[in-house]
Amino acid sequence: MEDASLTLLFGILVFLILMSAYFSSSETAMMALNRYRLRHLIKEGHHGAARAGKLLDKPDRLIGIILIGNNFVNILATSIATIIAIKVWGEGGIFLMSCILTLVILVFAEVTPKTIAALHPEKIAYPSSILLGFLLKLIYPLVWMVNTVSNSLVKLFGFDADDSSSHMLTQDELRTVLDESGALIPAKRHGMLMNILDLEKATVEDIMVPRNEVIGIDLEDDIEVIIDTISKSSHTLLPVFKRDLNEVIGFLHMRNISRLISVEEINKAEIMQLTDEAYFVPETTPLHTQLFKFQNNKRRMAMVVDEYGDVQGIVTVEDILEEIVGNFTTNLSEETEDIHPQEDGTYLIDGTATVREINKALIWNLPTDGPKTLNGLITELLEIIPEKNVCVRLPEHCIEILNVQDNAIKTVRMWAQKSTSEEVGIQGNLFNQETH
Repeated sequence: MEDASLTLLFGILVFLILMSAYFSSSETAMMALNRYRLRHLIKEGHHGAARAGKLLDKPDRLIGIILIGNNFVNILATSIATIIAIKVWGEGGIFLMSCILTLVILVFAEVTPKTIAALHPEKIAYPSSILLGFLLKLIYPLVWMVNTVSNSLVKLFGFDADDSSSHMLTQDELRTVLDESGALIPAKRHGMLMNILDLEKATVEDIMVPRNEVIGIDLEDDIEVIIDTISKSSHTLLPVFKRDLNEVIGFLHMRNISRLISVEEINKAEIMQLTDEAYFVPETTPLHTQLFKFQNNKRRMAMVVDEYGDVQGIVTVEDILEEIVGNFTTNLSEETEDIHPQEDGTYLIDGTATVREINKALIWNLPTDGPKTLNGLITELLEIIPEKNVCVRLPEHCIEILNVQDNAIKTVRMWAQKSTSEEVGIQGNLFNQETH
């Protein structure tokens, strides 16, 4: 090698630097590949993705072949550079050549190729997988030996070289992926996917119809009242009970009412015969669990009970589905909504409105880990049943109580305000104010 011409030595050095750039860019590109997009392309029959995926199935072997090649060409390049330095400057030029070679390798064989590979991993990884696969077969015994020693050291330090759990997405990570999908997923579908992931965060208690709002058939009423309730109902299922929801008998499906047409005189006994057995669920059941229970039990409605077995309300499969797709049914018995926007930017809100409903409708962030209704949230903050004209200031919202009846808040005015450094942390600060 000492007898070789400088032209040949410089040619070999340039080639080795290019090979170092190849190995460096290949390493970065292979590790920067989106594993989920890679799997999708493999299913689509993409040959480059298939080659890269096969190499990534054994990352220790992939890293082994890349580092063996990269270190080999870098060490050989150093030797060639040393010979060139001695030929040109003598032994005193070795230090100068080392500095020059270090700078050249950093710029042309490390930083630049790795930056390009990180920005365009697929363009680099798929073509480079051809040579990497060939080299792996060519020097497999050496790669196997290096990996055996390396994996033994990995296990010695308490790590599992075969652990692939880090490539699996948690639900929070999947939410992040959906958030970053941007315009790639239509807004409505994006919202539905996010709502599906959020089902486990909500329970039956969060979406149930409270017992004081349940419309049903009380068998203690006169038959004329019962028939009038049935005829005016806009619901498909009605709970049937005696005096109180805690004495529920079952559910009456409106499609069964047609059977009463042939009856000369409708009576309570006929109605009871058409009533299906009641179905009870705990109020703490997560929504995704309850949806599967509805499916498995072929049910559409359930009575929600607390830890003492008392009925707290009802929940239907439609209620859960609306948590995913939004409102797709109209309750004809409801003449007004719970939230009424005003011209001045404030909102008149019914005290029975749920905190989750308000947050979803107005994109607010009221606390949901406590009381479920706005009435409950305010009374918990005040620790008393307030009178009207009382205001509550939260870090980001103001609440003005307009109407209180029967020991419950009926109507409030709410509006959002930006938090300042002085306002943060004054949750629950109360002040009386005359309405204007």
